[in-house]
Amino acid sequence: MNHSGVAIRDYIRPGRRVHLIGIGGVSMRPLGLVLQGMGLTVTGSDMNSSVSTDELMEKGIHVSIGHRAENVFGAECVIRTAAVHNDNPEIAWARANGIPVFERAQAWGVIMQAYKNAVCISGTHGKTTTTSMVTHIFMEANMDPTVMIGGYLPLLHAGHRVGNGDTILLESCEYCDSFLNFFPTLAVVLNIEADHLDYFKDLQDVEKSFRKFAQLSTGGILANGDDENTMQTLQGLEYIPFGFGEQNRIRGVNLSTDFRTFQVVCDGQLYCSIHLGVYGRHNAKNALAAAAVAWKMGIPGETVTRGLESFHGAGRRMEFKGTYHGADVFDDYAHHPGELAATIDAVKAMGYKRMIFAFQPHTYSRTSALFDDFVEQLKRPDVVILAEIYAARERNTIGISSKDLLARLPGGYYCATLPEVTQRLKDLAQPGDVILTVGAGDIFRAGENLLK
Repeated sequence: MNHSGVAIRDYIRPGRRVHLIGIGGVSMRPLGLVLQGMGLTVTGSDMNSSVSTDELMEKGIHVSIGHRAENVFGAECVIRTAAVHNDNPEIAWARANGIPVFERAQAWGVIMQAYKNAVCISGTHGKTTTTSMVTHIFMEANMDPTVMIGGYLPLLHAGHRVGNGDTILLESCEYCDSFLNFFPTLAVVLNIEADHLDYFKDLQDVEKSFRKFAQLSTGGILANGDDENTMQTLQGLEYIPFGFGEQNRIRGVNLSTDFRTFQVVCDGQLYCSIHLGVYGRHNAKNALAAAAVAWKMGIPGETVTRGLESFHGAGRRMEFKGTYHGADVFDDYAHHPGELAATIDAVKAMGYKRMIFAFQPHTYSRTSALFDDFVEQLKRPDVVILAEIYAARERNTIGISSKDLLARLPGGYYCATLPEVTQRLKDLAQPGDVILTVGAGDIFRAGENLLK
């Protein structure tokens, strides 16, 4: 398998100057800090100032707000996220002046080669939570890992950690084939569904990418044996299946009705008992995957039990934010119909009188491609409030709006702005309700403003 990370290796060295475009992003910010820690001079730019850019500046990284050609002056190479296109003024200037431009994933690919163990956790859903759970276990095992998570983990007070151990744990995203730049010694596949259809043609195209990723692993593949698409994708490859079905080599047994306790059996032997502080069948599956990683890495079962007992969620993953007028307010990053289903299932098991679901669809292409599936899930909560679609990296060439979803959801509400969402939540909240702000954009602000 060819990696495109060969040329970048010459630039990821102490003393080099590197410029990161979109440096405030969840995986760019830790990349900047890791590169700085390796002895590189790092600068960056972002469209907006934020807590992330403030933190970078406090740590001595010069961050420019707004994208301008002069931000790149003096840099020997540029690193960008997949969301930054060639018409960006900084990219255009770099290319015109012969400064190499690399993808963020290529940089992580080079960094992970310095570690004996690179555990890369992939899947359409559950990557952040599972990588966070694995981090808890490895920290409990005193393995001093380096960590890259696409979210906030309270244990780390961040989404990343630079350790001195021989292991790096990475959330590994399929968008734009990013994870094909990685060098896993252990590849984990949680599940596979049709997503990112602004890049992939269809489910088959997504599956092809995941198969290539799994084939990169030099030390084994762990895969969800209960997921039909995953099994189809990996057909003919050697892997260890995990799941709750009897066919799995690593199996969860005696799952409680609230999905919070079960035992893990590996090769027919009891490995550990799991007691979770988070709800939902999807989190039981994530915990089983994390236990599978620990077993493969030779970590004792009792360490897994302790590590997972101390896990109470990652940022924006069913994160409890507070109580308003007797209603509990949670925030969740779910932005795919499969994720909405998992979140709604989990909340229904929590016993609230009424579920108020404020949802902000993420990207026009995803809303359009999975429209009927979104409608099916959004019919399930007691009350639905729809914020307008969060554009992210896209322009609305499709001409779609959240109003189109609302037309299929009688009794729902549409809010053109987040302050309107906050006001609607304020009007609706009653004791015994659960309020959820849901989506991968900035919908969390509506709940936070409600609590203010």
